[in-house]
Amino acid sequence: MSEQQTLENRLIEATLRCVARWGIAKTTLDDVAREAGCGRATIYRTFEGGKASVLRATLQHEFVRCIATIEDAMRGLDSLEDILVAGTTTAASFIAGHDALQFLMAHEPDAVLPHVAFDKLARVFDAAALFAEPHLAPFLPEAEVARAAEWVTRVVLSYALAPTTLDLRVESDARRLVNLYLMPALLPRAAVATR
Repeated sequence: MSEQQTLENRLIEATLRCVARWGIAKTTLDDVAREAGCGRATIYRTFEGGKASVLRATLQHEFVRCIATIEDAMRGLDSLEDILVAGTTTAASFIAGHDALQFLMAHEPDAVLPHVAFDKLARVFDAAALFAEPHLAPFLPEAEVARAAEWVTRVVLSYALAPTTLDLRVESDARRLVNLYLMPALLPRAAVATR
């Protein structure tokens, strides 16, 4: 990792800690600089555009980290059910264990919800489709892969962001969701019945 990447990561980690502590509205670049152990000017040299740029880079970093975490959990699995369960439990655990996101959901939901609602969510679905395609493609018709990835993402995000009696971090709960709702919707009835 280059010195520049190390500095960017240090600033992103500092931003995450500050947001988890105070939220976006109350976090200043001075807070981030203090937390990262550098000067405010270092932030401006690293992320042109100030606070908005730092927040965009942090969001992008965390999205990539989430995808990599899910990818690791699904690596080597060879059944659609196991892939969906691993992806679901990992995504739900990532969201539930993300201190900054949890603070924002509790205290500044207006900072998060616009990014996971309405037209903004299309970017999340597009990214999910690209990520999920190689995992879903062996089990689904090619024309259905992108739509299936979007639908699965919608269901998992809905449960993970607004938990119900199902705790998708728990494998048995995730498997129940997958078997009751996801598998029947993704596979023809005959294939599900003969599993």
